Amino acid sequence: MKPLFIVLEGPDASGKSTQLRLLSQALTARGIPVLTTREPGGTPLGQRLREILLDQKSRMRPLTELLLMVADRHEHVEEVIKPALARGQWVLCSRYTLSTLAYQGRGRGLPLDLIHTLNRLATGGLEPDYVFLLDLPPQVALERTAFRDRFEGEGLSFFTQVRLAYLEFIRTVPRGYVIDGTLPPTQVTAEILARLPLSGYDSSAKEGK
Repeated sequence: MKPLFIVLEGPDASGKSTQLRLLSQALTARGIPVLTTREPGGTPLGQRLREILLDQKSRMRPLTELLLMVADRHEHVEEVIKPALARGQWVLCSRYTLSTLAYQGRGRGLPLDLIHTLNRLATGGLEPDYVFLLDLPPQVALERTAFRDRFEGEGLSFFTQVRLAYLEFIRTVPRGYVIDGTLPPTQVTAEILARLPLSGYDSSAKEGK
């Protein structure tokens, strides 16, 4: 089976980082080589862009924010994601193109056609095999945040717009699934694994059985 590119989407504090860890462990236990990564910040340049984008002291126009996000994505795809897939690794990524549509499109009010065009340029047409949206009610998402960065401090209205956008856009993804982000983390992991094509992989591979 070809290596899979799997993306976790969702608002801040929806548990994406936790799921990257739990899914990586579960897949590795089945003998599947896995790379975990994130956007923004999946490359050395991307990490510098992430610091700028999330810094509460940063002030920038919405279009500037979008262009920085897209620059991070292009580097990420070319330097990390494509090489990993070529090596035969499955790639688990926190955030990808839907985040830009939700945050910079619906959240910031930038034209969706522009974002689609920039996403295609940045990714070279690379689409995920599976996308899992960890859905949270806006109030829960807001309560879980610690206001650590620019996006977490945007308030309830922004979180509401982003959630509605995610629920709209995930319906356009061929293998896109909505997962209840309020469930216990291990249950979320089980919900995701149940939707992946794992029948050809032995769950006891790493146990020497």
